[in-house]
Amino acid sequence: MTKAQHDLVFAGYTNYFLWLEQANFAGALRRKALSGCRVRFLIGDPASPVTAAREAEEGVPLTLSTRIAVTLDELAKLSDVAVIESRFETGHVNLSVFRFDDEMIVTPILARHVGHDSPMLHLRRRQADGMFDRFSEHVEELWGRGRDIREGNAQA
Repeated sequence: MTKAQHDLVFAGYTNYFLWLEQANFAGALRRKALSGCRVRFLIGDPASPVTAAREAEEGVPLTLSTRIAVTLDELAKLSDVAVIESRFETGHVNLSVFRFDDEMIVTPILARHVGHDSPMLHLRRRQADGMFDRFSEHVEELWGRGRDIREGNAQA
């Protein structure tokens, strides 16, 4: 993330761990956004039936909707940075994609596992139309279907 200058995309269903594991994550996002880096968050809708179904499958006390609430609370603290974009979309509950310019982390979420128990792939863009671009296009498709979180937390 520190090397990225153009694009930061956090397309994880909850993204809550970022705020807990990265020291001064909000400050880093603020600096990146204000320096011209595009910063986007694509998260799951906590009120969605997809979220409820996945919560039942995971069966853990720290529910998806609680984890999403952590991210929503942290993003609200950055609401003064208008260039940080965020949307709800429920089509990626089993896949997380985090993009940092021409590098990305992809985590396919395994059945009955939470994200931190799933494998992680580190991809680098080396050619057009490769694996990197395919995951980028997937995120763009989901982004296009999503809705701004400022519209509220209830599913449209």
